[in-house]
Amino acid sequence: MTRYLLSIYQPDGPVPPPDVLEQIMRDVRLLEREMRAAGVWVFNGGLHPPGTATVVRKQGADFLVTDGPYLEGKEYIGGFIVIEAPDLDVALQWARKTARAITLPIEVRPFQSEH
Repeated sequence: MTRYLLSIYQPDGPVPPPDVLEQIMRDVRLLEREMRAAGVWVFNGGLHPPGTATVVRKQGADFLVTDGPYLEGKEYIGGFIVIEAPDLDVALQWARKTARAITLPIEVRPFQSEH
């Protein structure tokens, strides 16, 4: 089995209104239950907005610590799900279900093999 990262790309800007967000969160909870029941779920999490990020860069023998995202953009990773699937086709099926529940773009990327 390969682990895949399903990155949820969120547009910069205000969050959806409460009634819309509540439905999305219900759909996400149902999706997580379905993933757990299928045995593909490893873990997931939501992230705070990019403004809460701290970036650490090595500069010579020292490190520079700065506030904010590494890159400015119109989208940012708002959350992620890690799954285990036998192949990319199965991972993409789960990504489609995720995109349906969250209504945002989902990037699918395999983890490098540990072998």
